[in-house]
Amino acid sequence: MIVVIFDGRDRRRTGQETRLGRNEGQEEMRIRIRKRIVFRGLVQGVGFRWHARQAAAALGVTGWVRNEYDGSVTMEVQGTAEEIDRMIAEIRAGRYIDVQDMEVRSLPPEEGERDFRVRGY
Repeated sequence: MIVVIFDGRDRRRTGQETRLGRNEGQEEMRIRIRKRIVFRGLVQGVGFRWHARQAAAALGVTGWVRNEYDGSVTMEVQGTAEEIDRMIAEIRAGRYIDVQDMEVRSLPPEEGERDFRVRGY
């Protein structure tokens, strides 16, 4: 459970991205979410996992990425919605990467995850 405190009261949120405005000098709160994304298209043998790892390091997101035997790539990524969107954009900008389809599913965040790893063969 995530507790967001503002205006002297606490509000509880579970499993949802929540953003608070900058009212009365308060900083925007950024909630970490987790997504499982399956990429299809020309995504293997083109540096996809390398791009994912580099983008994750630059953005400070955590999770993992792996090639699948059917030619797709599966990635779980945890960060803010903005960071995840930027990561996907950076991966898609890869020179030879051609994402034709993405299947996206929301997952509960994993507490204690500290890095982004390349998994699989």
